[in-house]
Amino acid sequence: MFERNFFIRDDLHISVTRFTEDFTVPYHEHDFIEYCYVAEGTGFHHTEQETLPIHKGLLITIPIGVSHVFRPSTPGQNTKPPVVYNCLFDAELANRISLLHEVQIREHLSSLRSKSFSYFSVFDRHGEIEGIMLKLHREMSMQEIGSQAILYSLVNELIVTVYRLKYGEKNPDHLTNKSTHFQHVLFYLKQNLHQAITLSELSRLSGWSTRHLQRLFHQHTGQSFGSYLLNLRIQKSCDILRNSDLKISLIAENVGYYSIDAFNAAFKKIVGLTPTEYRKYGNIKSLQNYAITELATPSCR
Repeated sequence: MFERNFFIRDDLHISVTRFTEDFTVPYHEHDFIEYCYVAEGTGFHHTEQETLPIHKGLLITIPIGVSHVFRPSTPGQNTKPPVVYNCLFDAELANRISLLHEVQIREHLSSLRSKSFSYFSVFDRHGEIEGIMLKLHREMSMQEIGSQAILYSLVNELIVTVYRLKYGEKNPDHLTNKSTHFQHVLFYLKQNLHQAITLSELSRLSGWSTRHLQRLFHQHTGQSFGSYLLNLRIQKSCDILRNSDLKISLIAENVGYYSIDAFNAAFKKIVGLTPTEYRKYGNIKSLQNYAITELATPSCR
């Protein structure tokens, strides 16, 4: 159990930290409410019930008494570990805040105090939550005259903003809302190309069925999920080949291929050249032997 006395001053009732996640912190529960914002890197959030892939822009709200932990994607240096801003506040502050709000938010804060669910997450599409977290962390670090009042005001804003994203009224333009949600799916793909991504995983993250996701991929990208993911991986590998001297085997791993033969075959199928040939000739426009192939694959230009 992580106890509030170790993290939160008795006279303040709130703490804001910035932490680079690693493999040293154990599974833990705590006697305070926690809002966790992923500012950098990728990895996973684990509870006793499930594992959630995390990336920049994701905020996770942890009620009192829920056991959880953040982890990087891998133990090595191949991926950037998650950097998480944590806003912690105790039950007393939650009680004070609940008196200022409508019944829905009072009930919401009550559920965070009573462990009526394990956690929930929202995606910060427009950077509102990031801005609040940065202000909270800065004010916590400065501790100047009036800091307590500003911190309480900001944590109020954080709670309401997150509540609106999670439970507020949806955009009346249903298609616009669905399109924005789908952009979150595409963002997740781009941030996690090194992972073994499946349509079933995207279905769990998005809340859409696999069949509906396939329809959305055709509607928004003109491709199936598999074709879009393949082209995204090859496009990323083209960028790395052009702009680095990284070994091809490592490039393959960075875009989700752990068989160099499978990577070479997929690359040759899309680009018309092997990765080695592309690195050597791909940007030389005068080589007529490769002109047709380059025009056919604008994603690698």
